[in-house]
Amino acid sequence: MLQPPSPIASVCVYCGSSGAADPQYLAAAADFGRLLADSGVRLIYGGGGVGLMGACARAAHDAGGKVLGVMPEFLRMREALYDEVETVVVATMHERKQIMFEQADGFAVFPGGIGTLEEVVELMSWRRLDLHRKPIVFFSPRGFWAPLFDLIDHTVQESMTPAAFKDTFCAVERVEDILPAMAAMGDPSAPAGAVPLLM
Repeated sequence: MLQPPSPIASVCVYCGSSGAADPQYLAAAADFGRLLADSGVRLIYGGGGVGLMGACARAAHDAGGKVLGVMPEFLRMREALYDEVETVVVATMHERKQIMFEQADGFAVFPGGIGTLEEVVELMSWRRLDLHRKPIVFFSPRGFWAPLFDLIDHTVQESMTPAAFKDTFCAVERVEDILPAMAAMGDPSAPAGAVPLLM
């Protein structure tokens, strides 16, 4: 078994739940699930059994990895709760996101839709407010997340976001580069306070 890049012991994966996703994205999510299992890193995810979520969780579980799903009650049917793994059922989306955040040492953002975008923007906002130092790594095959990065660049150019904020996340194009990128971003348990706030 490979050793996880310390101190990353649990990784939260944000990703799409659409079954119509590009098969290459689904395959990449499964590859990452297996990679997490092989590295001894626990997967934290939204609890669903469909789309990239399901592909990643099933692969991690089938490879003997530890998986924690967090699912709001009202989405149990829509996102097809994957009950083969440890799952926490909560009442609201806010509870789901809070538990996923607390349980993770780092975040991998895979292709997804508006739900994934909402989750990661909140996570980045918390980082912007110095509420955490956990690494955020985008898996961006074929430049999937480039429009988001362009928008962030625009906010920097317009002096709405400090330029240093762009150092709080990174993007890779291969799943095998995600964990090394997280390790390179530093200790997620270190005190916050490095991101300057505009006054």
